Amino acid sequence: MLTVSDAPIDAAELLETFETTVASAGAIVTFSGNVRGQSDAGRVQMLDLQAYSPMTQNGIAAAMDDANRHWPLSGLRVAHRTGRILAGETIVFVAAASAHRRAAFEAADFLMDYLKTKAVFWKKEVTEAGAVWIEPRAQDYEDAQRWRAKETTE
Repeated sequence: MLTVSDAPIDAAELLETFETTVASAGAIVTFSGNVRGQSDAGRVQMLDLQAYSPMTQNGIAAAMDDANRHWPLSGLRVAHRTGRILAGETIVFVAAASAHRRAAFEAADFLMDYLKTKAVFWKKEVTEAGAVWIEPRAQDYEDAQRWRAKETTE
């Protein structure tokens, strides 16, 4: 299941609901990402995150399909917030379920790498010093390269 919305994300509620849909899974891995309170530019007040739907949603759905093809999963859940998100609030929730932990860990990690580097979002960080557009870091792209290397060896 996929949600891209300006509604607040309640990770505990999403996990509880997800667990009921994958009751027979041996492993469930989740990741919740929050807006950091501090950046290189100073104290973060909020992020202003914009998406272009349906392009954003179609891209994430395709990444979820890729995850389902690469790993034996019994369920996936991605929720990504848009709009104005205050420091400390949840911006993303990813859950992956499988019979065994490795597949669940790798699928969740793969999806987060997609969300950080390829998903169509525009992110503006607002600090006390002003606003700046945020791009993925070099480390984000390096992390995502692992999956290309894996594809070429399979």
